[in-house]
Amino acid sequence: MKAVRIYAYGGQDQLKLEDMPKPQPGDNDVLVRVVAASVNPVDWKIRDGYLKEMLPYNFPIILGWDVSGVVESVGKAVTQFKPGDAVYSRPNILRDGTYAEYISIDANEVAFKPVTISHTSAASLPLAGITAWDVLVKTAEIKTGDRVLIHAASGGVGSLAVQLAKAHGAYVIATTSAKNSALVKSLGADEIIDYRTQAFEKTVTDVDIVFDSLGEEIQAKSWQVLKPNGILVSIVTPPSTEQATAHNVRSAFVFIQPDAAVLTELATLVDSGKIRPIIAAEFALEDIAKAHALSESGRAVGKIVVHVGKP
Repeated sequence: MKAVRIYAYGGQDQLKLEDMPKPQPGDNDVLVRVVAASVNPVDWKIRDGYLKEMLPYNFPIILGWDVSGVVESVGKAVTQFKPGDAVYSRPNILRDGTYAEYISIDANEVAFKPVTISHTSAASLPLAGITAWDVLVKTAEIKTGDRVLIHAASGGVGSLAVQLAKAHGAYVIATTSAKNSALVKSLGADEIIDYRTQAFEKTVTDVDIVFDSLGEEIQAKSWQVLKPNGILVSIVTPPSTEQATAHNVRSAFVFIQPDAAVLTELATLVDSGKIRPIIAAEFALEDIAKAHALSESGRAVGKIVVHVGKP
């Protein structure tokens, strides 16, 4: 099969498209023929070596941890899937990833793909969708009427977080650029803050939940917009517990794991019209370096999808 592997940490030039044997599924695995994958910041952070202390690998490795595809075969202990099923997954980040024509995934990490969207759109959902769910639903325990501030609301995670918050009855305040404000408004945001011209910390108050996907200065300024006992949840850097105490609020850090149950919930929301994936750009597998360059630029509106195989 064709796959993109890296043999050492480094830049985009480390991404090598080559032939390799098709993986053999274990007893509890599903072998998926990959139709589409997507690029997430964790991909190039791993490639660059930023996460080597947290995530140990033996080279060479295949990056990519979003997939939508078709079940090719199943291990002898797998009963919930069969060949031909359309599925999607955010697989275990410590196993080989999805920049390949086939991937072997633990069956417990796989869910049936939403039926109303293409594999291209479905491949954009797992990692970002689980992230948005874990922040808002599991960690912040979002409820109807909550005031939620979502930073970088036009990005891959942010665009889903806006929709998920609205689906739970929240009032959504979103930071984005003026050129993306119409899109973010169409996703359900009640209030738009143009981060280029407006200081959110001076105009936003009484927030129940801050969704921090930027860290650093933005995280530091976000404390003051929270109401007492509100919560700041970051997916970038663990927030300061001292700052949380000083502001009489709570804090949390989220680094997601595979979660087929959440993917099933997300599929239901997609098929009921409450969530729609936003695709920033599409690339062929052989152009994976260009896809990484776009992700690293921080300018993608929505998710970056990679076409791997035929539907």
